[in-house]
Amino acid sequence: MRSSGPYRYRSRLRAAAADALARWARARQGEDAIPLMLRSRRIYILPTGTGLAGALLLFLMLLAGLNYNNSLALLLCFLLCGVVLVSMHECHRMLSGLKLLRAQADSTFSGRQGQLLLLFENPHARPRSGLTIRHAPCAPATFELPATATLAVPVAYQAGNRGRQRMERLELSSRAPLGLFRAWTWLHLPLTAIIYPAPQGTLPLPSCGEQPSRAERRARASGEEEWAWLRPFRDSDPPRSVAWKAFARGGPLMVAHYDAPAGRHRTLDYARLTALAPERRLSQLAQWVLECERLGERYALQLPERTVPAGHGLAQRRACLEALAVYDP
Repeated sequence: MRSSGPYRYRSRLRAAAADALARWARARQGEDAIPLMLRSRRIYILPTGTGLAGALLLFLMLLAGLNYNNSLALLLCFLLCGVVLVSMHECHRMLSGLKLLRAQADSTFSGRQGQLLLLFENPHARPRSGLTIRHAPCAPATFELPATATLAVPVAYQAGNRGRQRMERLELSSRAPLGLFRAWTWLHLPLTAIIYPAPQGTLPLPSCGEQPSRAERRARASGEEEWAWLRPFRDSDPPRSVAWKAFARGGPLMVAHYDAPAGRHRTLDYARLTALAPERRLSQLAQWVLECERLGERYALQLPERTVPAGHGLAQRRACLEALAVYDP
């Protein structure tokens, strides 16, 4: 159900005001460099809803004390006003002087949530509490920093389309100690994450591009290949592939799978997926990369203007997915 006219316009007005304020802060602060120390001039503070309600209550208490000439009511009102002012000062100090030592953005797949890792340091002898950092629209991360301590804080971010994604801004805030005020600042960090194509596709893996030589066939027959993993027995499996030693020890019927001999690998070729659109091709190739890694097989990636040599492991997975992420069809 859509919201009615006044509420819709009000939300649009608030969003436009927030964007204008963010642009003004970006122009005022400029690009941040790491390591970064939070100075007082870049920290903003406003009363919360609780703070506004408390201010109204203090104002009514002041009027009642003046009207009835009650010295105790006036003393209590001024005492509470002092507490509010100290609370505002302490809330601002929760962020002032905080240091950001390092920041990095981990890669992820399109449409999923990735992770930013920020390393904060509290160089002062007072603890920092109620700290919250957020990259919209993901949920915020709340943490505390003891005195003279360093803490790595993970922050979630939402990945968009494949390619390089710039982290526009992060918001660091605090409502401590009493929740009457909210102090916040924006961090414009030089953070860029590589977003991989979403792994999607149902096409089977391409066959190994090279036929085994006579020596490789002899190695396969003599069992000289390297054992990789076991899988459950199926009716179509030949008896010679069964792991009889494991079965003799009381285990279930399993089939031994061996890595292909050296020089054999699968070639994941972009040009062969002619029936798919360009983005669907990249998603299918990403799915094949993950499947090859799951099977422990060697594979190579062939793009029109780039080739990733055959290999396997985390480095090969990262190289292939990054090539797919930045490829421009």
